[in-house]
Amino acid sequence: MNNLNLLHRVSLAKAALCVLLFTLPAFALKAQTTGKKQKYVVIGYVGGYKGVADMSMVNPEKLTHINYAFVNVKKNRAWLTHEKTDTINFRNLVLLKKRNPALKVLISIGGWTWSGNFSDAVLTDTAREAFAASAVAIIKKYNLDGIDIDWEYPDLAGNSGNIHREEDKQNYTLMFKSLRHNLDILEKQSNKKLLLTAAVGGFKRFLQHTEMDKVQQYLDYVNLMTYDYFQDSLGIAVHHTNLYASRKYKTDNYADKAVSDYIAAGVPANKLVLGVAFYGRSVMVLNIAQNGLGMKTGEHVRVGGYTLIKDSLINQKGFKYYRDHNAEAPYLFNASTKQFISYDDEWSIKAKCRYLVKHHLAGVMFWEYADDKKEYLLNEIDARLKTK
Repeated sequence: MNNLNLLHRVSLAKAALCVLLFTLPAFALKAQTTGKKQKYVVIGYVGGYKGVADMSMVNPEKLTHINYAFVNVKKNRAWLTHEKTDTINFRNLVLLKKRNPALKVLISIGGWTWSGNFSDAVLTDTAREAFAASAVAIIKKYNLDGIDIDWEYPDLAGNSGNIHREEDKQNYTLMFKSLRHNLDILEKQSNKKLLLTAAVGGFKRFLQHTEMDKVQQYLDYVNLMTYDYFQDSLGIAVHHTNLYASRKYKTDNYADKAVSDYIAAGVPANKLVLGVAFYGRSVMVLNIAQNGLGMKTGEHVRVGGYTLIKDSLINQKGFKYYRDHNAEAPYLFNASTKQFISYDDEWSIKAKCRYLVKHHLAGVMFWEYADDKKEYLLNEIDARLKTK
């Protein structure tokens, strides 16, 4: 009886050893995969709406994607309003791949100025198919990598004179379905992965007028425009690209809330791209209390991009630098002139990069490259996310 037990135990030990030797490589492979550093996307909008863009300023080694802004919507088609200069810009953007072969170049259709005709262009099955085919024809002709849709906004007014209707909510979804279908056809022909993304409003009303749970299934990335909150203020000076809510005033709009709202609406965190601003927003205020923050406003003032702000305004010309630590947002205030300026800087960019890593987001996008030609903010992004 004892000998039989001993033999039984030896057999069990051998079997266990075999299982262990068989499974060890799998465990090791899983450990290697888990330990691999995530590759975050860094998406930069490059503007070509002013003519031939200076592509020598663009550093492709610090980007994963470039969204070319903008392609118009005209006669229910994706339309190159400035075809001659757009063609030059496309060629120069594609040349950047020599320095970074992994770089993807997409056309961005719409934007604030050119969103007025989206509603008509996608109103029927026939219209949607023609619009999608025209957009895909552009990327095929110029050997680009995908399409970004920046419709501002479905079933909402957006810019003055924009056409919008209730049907936009469903047609927005169907537009992406049609675009993805046409991209899939070109993918098979070209044997090349083609991307479909969307720039979306960083506020809950956008979600209430779209079906983002359905839309997201067609998209590679959802680019949150978590900036320009300045325009949604109720006549007071607020941060235009804050990560969290300020305690200095009441607000429903900030980046963390946008992320939470989109995830709750059915968009996976790993498709969300956090938007940052490479430019400032400025107003004159009527009261110098709280260094202008939360005070009633007068006229809006153009202030420009971050390179200009950093080099010539921070703690200069009467402006003093402040940080709203609750909102993770910097601002400038000139008590003599009562001018208030909101923007992103290296400190707030660092906080946003920490945030997107912690919450397992896809990465970061910014508007726009030319506003920070010295790359102060892009260098911070690169240091935090290490795109290569």
